[in-house]
Amino acid sequence: MPELIEANNHTVDANQIRKALISWGRDNFRAFPWRVTRAPYRILLSEVMLHRTQAAQVVPVYEQFVQTYPDLPSMAQASKSDLHNILYSLGLRWRIDMVYEMGREVMSHFDGKIPVAKEDLLSLSGVSEYIAGAVRVFSWNLPEALADTNTIRVTGRLFGLKIKDSSRRNRLFRDLLSALLDLENPRLYNYALLDLADKVCMKKQEPACEQCPLKSWCLYAQQNN
Repeated sequence: MPELIEANNHTVDANQIRKALISWGRDNFRAFPWRVTRAPYRILLSEVMLHRTQAAQVVPVYEQFVQTYPDLPSMAQASKSDLHNILYSLGLRWRIDMVYEMGREVMSHFDGKIPVAKEDLLSLSGVSEYIAGAVRVFSWNLPEALADTNTIRVTGRLFGLKIKDSSRRNRLFRDLLSALLDLENPRLYNYALLDLADKVCMKKQEPACEQCPLKSWCLYAQQNN
């Protein structure tokens, strides 16, 4: 049954988009090491490391980190100097302090377990709205719409909306992301959406619209091809 969503005088069928995107995502999955686990500790670490940092740069640091500190109790015992020795190559020195504080907060406030509730996640040092949502969806498959520059770009092009730096905070974009979210398979859906933004609906290169599973509904593809 169609589930129609309208914005900017453009209407799409959300059910068809979800099916097409998830089907494409299964064949184009980027198998980063943090994607083959559902351990909340490891997913939280990866999301903090990925903040303003390319995934390829994060991979070796993430792998060394989880080998050295395989769980949160072991990480919480590390000194700032220990964490710095592993994390310094990623830049953003303030991130090291946040990881240090975050480990101690989880141990003291949540008995060493990464909390599930969003408000609890947001109470941790360094955890943004996006990171909290990513941990919830990728660890527990909870229905979270993820708003970052990549998902906003795909959504904006789909509906022919002007994209600005402030679009991540725009209510219309957030409502559209939530409306399009696949509630039954939010984990697969979000991974597919992020992979589409990286491989097809690119920012610094012309999007490969002819390869896009959403081209039949995308206003940008229709107007530029």
